Amino acid sequence: MKIYTKSGDGGQTGLFGGPRVWKDDPRIDAYGTVDELNAALGLVRCESLADEVETLLREIQSDLFDIGAELATPDPGVKGVAFERQDRVESLELAIDRYDDLMPPLQNFILPAGTRAASTLHMARTICRRAERRLVSLIRNAENQKTSQIALEYLNRLGDLLFVLARHNNQTAGLPELAWRGRAVQDGDAPP
Repeated sequence: MKIYTKSGDGGQTGLFGGPRVWKDDPRIDAYGTVDELNAALGLVRCESLADEVETLLREIQSDLFDIGAELATPDPGVKGVAFERQDRVESLELAIDRYDDLMPPLQNFILPAGTRAASTLHMARTICRRAERRLVSLIRNAENQKTSQIALEYLNRLGDLLFVLARHNNQTAGLPELAWRGRAVQDGDAPP
């Protein structure tokens, strides 16, 4: 079987259990960005990471495939691919708390820099935030109300986790955080 089908040459693609849509459809944009995030996490995993972080990221990549399957399906409940995994959101929260507790509290915004691993984690974080925005756009469209709220929560927590993992990686490597030296941080401002 050949990898190319030529069926997308006209600018459309087929949804799982659904119609053909334009490749710039919000649903395609959402799951395409989740796929991009997954590839970015694959790049992160090329770096030297603690075994527990490696395992965590591998599990997250599997979750992202599950989320992508839901997003590629107009009616995920009917097709049995709805991402109804609140337990996975809670596992991200536990990981965030665990790694965040190992670091000093943030006093100001920090620049995304440091080790290659930390920098790739920051890059994945920004892609995650874009995936989250794409999913919000998809959900806000009335005809896409069947999309899981849990997938949105998952991406939100994942962005937070990737930020914390980047900080932790730099701390483990003995690198100081680089504070943003822009305008003075006002009371009530929070780090990203």
